[in-house]
Amino acid sequence: MGEVAEAESLIADIEALGAKLQKARQSVGRVIFGQDEVVDQVLITLLSGGHVLLVGVPGLGKTKLVDTLGTVMGLDARRVQFTPDLMPADILGSEVLEEGADGKRAFRFLQGPVFCQLLMADEINRASPRTQSALLQAMQEHKVAIGGQILPLPEPFHVLATQNPIEQEGTYPLPEAQLDRFLLEIEVDYPDAAAERAMLLATTGASEAKPVAAMTARELLEAQALIRRIPVGEQVVDAILKLVRGARPGEGGLPTVRDNLAWGPGPRAAQALMLATRARAVLDGRLSPSLDDVLALAEPVLRHRMALSFAARADGVKLADVIAELKASLG
Repeated sequence: MGEVAEAESLIADIEALGAKLQKARQSVGRVIFGQDEVVDQVLITLLSGGHVLLVGVPGLGKTKLVDTLGTVMGLDARRVQFTPDLMPADILGSEVLEEGADGKRAFRFLQGPVFCQLLMADEINRASPRTQSALLQAMQEHKVAIGGQILPLPEPFHVLATQNPIEQEGTYPLPEAQLDRFLLEIEVDYPDAAAERAMLLATTGASEAKPVAAMTARELLEAQALIRRIPVGEQVVDAILKLVRGARPGEGGLPTVRDNLAWGPGPRAAQALMLATRARAVLDGRLSPSLDDVLALAEPVLRHRMALSFAARADGVKLADVIAELKASLG
């Protein structure tokens, strides 16, 4: 009886979370037009407790999406514009020497913008490797080291980074270790004609729709804990392992992988896919993930964790085609 009651409680919690997420979707949709899949994938990332890399040309609403999500999810959101002269202290904070009324001097720590719950790192690849590594520690450990002290970051803590794919002059490519810290890499494309028309009419009138809060930071933390309790069937687990392991050149899988990839995804890719498929199922109002969830999330989970060989790039091979063959091999 105890197991039955526990299962019923889990189902009720999942259904309640699904209802909250529908409200969040609707609230974001009042402000962000024509990017439903992008919004869903960012919500999946937040539910999974991860960070996301948004790749797209300027003017597609990436910054507005982060501001909107901060309001809708009840999170303290901040933004940092990354530039080549940005220093680690500009993100983490710094110590300043202050003199008190009694004449005594003491150091006081001034928190940087990283001490928030939702940090937008705009054009992250414009910052120097030294600054990127400072953000990497925060993303990986959810804490920072300043002046010999270890300071925890607020909970939850998520980084939504953007990257411009067309302006590569004066940029520093993200190292593989940092790319792997992002749960998903999401491509933000142009909206279709109907969505752009709706956007045009909604954003150039006398008043604009405003997002409303649908969740709180505590509810998001509870949702992240709930996602980890959702059962995953053996078929889905096997598909995740087959997909991730099959994307490694040394595993002796598909000829496409052996011939075209320099390196493939590590175990963190399978962990990301496991969490993301659960979150996608809840977002769609289902109680457990299916093979369709694995196929839908394969590309955003894998593409930044794989690299084409020099010969493959010279031959015009695309990562999307390699991933498509991997997905097809799942049957």
